[in-house]
Amino acid sequence: MIREFTFTDVLYLIAAMRWTLALTAIAFLGGGIVGLTVALLRVSTFAPLRWLGALYVHAVQGTPLLAWLFVFFFGLSIVGIEVSPWIAAAAAYSIYAGAFLGEIWRGCLQAIPRTQWEAGASLGLGFAAQLRYIIVPQATRLAIPPTVGFLVQLIKNTSLAAVIGFIELTREGQLTTATTFRPFSVYITVAVLYFLLCFPLTQWSRRLERSLHVAR
Repeated sequence: MIREFTFTDVLYLIAAMRWTLALTAIAFLGGGIVGLTVALLRVSTFAPLRWLGALYVHAVQGTPLLAWLFVFFFGLSIVGIEVSPWIAAAAAYSIYAGAFLGEIWRGCLQAIPRTQWEAGASLGLGFAAQLRYIIVPQATRLAIPPTVGFLVQLIKNTSLAAVIGFIELTREGQLTTATTFRPFSVYITVAVLYFLLCFPLTQWSRRLERSLHVAR
C-alpha cells in the first residue's frame, strides 16, 4: 500500500541511526585492535612480521568492502555456518577498518624522526619502551586528523551493510521508499541525517587538533 512520507517515517529513520552508530562503534573498536596490531607489525624490527603486516594490508585494501560482507554473510553459509547480519557486518567492517587504521597509524609512527628512536635507544630503552614513552605520544597528535577522517568514512560506509539485510539508516530508507514511493524525500532525509552524524565529528577533530597543536 502506497502512503505519504510523514514525520513518523522521519522518526523511524532517526531511530535507525542508532544501529548505524552501533555498527560504527563496533567496527572502530574491532578495527582499532586489529589496526594497532598491524601498525606494530609494520614497524617491527623483525622482517617476517613486517611482511605479514604488509600482506594483510594489501589483501584487505585490494578487496572491496562489499566482498567481505558477502564472504561472511553468504560465503560462510555455503559451508554450513549460519551467521546473522550483525555478526557478518561486525566482522567484515572490523577487518576492513583494521587494514586502513593500521596503515594510518603505521605512517604516523614512521613520521617521527629516526633520531627520536635513537635517543630512546641511547637511554637504554627497548623497542616497546621506546614506543610507549617516546614515539606513541608524538605519533598520537599526528594520527588525530586521518583517524577521525577515516571514522567519518566508516560511518558512511556502514550503508553497504544494507545489502545483507542489516537494518541501519540506509536500509530503513530503502524500506520507507518501498512503502511511500517518495525516494527523493526519503533519501534527502537520509543524507541530512548522515551529515548530522559526520559534521560534528569533523568539527570536534579540528578543535582537538588546535588544542594539541598538531600542526607544529
